[in-house]
Amino acid sequence: MANLTLLLAEGTNEPTAFGLDATVWVSLAMLVFLGILVWKKVPAAIGAMLDNRISEISKQLKEAEGLRLEAEALKDEYEAKLAAAAKEAEEMRARADAEAQALVAKAKADATALIARRKQMAEERIAAAEANALAEVRTAAAQAATEAAAKLIAEKHDAATDKALVDKAIASVAKS
Repeated sequence: MANLTLLLAEGTNEPTAFGLDATVWVSLAMLVFLGILVWKKVPAAIGAMLDNRISEISKQLKEAEGLRLEAEALKDEYEAKLAAAAKEAEEMRARADAEAQALVAKAKADATALIARRKQMAEERIAAAEANALAEVRTAAAQAATEAAAKLIAEKHDAATDKALVDKAIASVAKS
């Protein structure tokens, strides 16, 4: 099949105009077209259009850079605020812990003082009760002794013995 294509191609003549083949005519047409483009200043227009586009992109990049810097500044500001808030929260927690410890210590001290006061009051009541009981026992003992002495005197002494005792007491008072 390849041989058949070669045989057919050998027998054909390529067309020419003014002694120039198709490739030369296409090349000349391209050079004329490019010459017209240069003459109409198309490359300058394309360059100006590209320059405008470059300046727009540059402007957008500058705006984006400014926005990025502003965003970073805001981020840094909020990070600083967050750090300050965390520090303040830690300080508040530390103060609350200290206040709680102080309240617990005060409550312990108050409870100890209350217990000591109540113990002292109980001891004073016990001492008062002991003194009262001792006084009652002494009173009861003195009353019992008086009653017993009166009973013994009533049983053992008669009027004559009483007269002798009274005389003896008067005599001892007279000697002094």
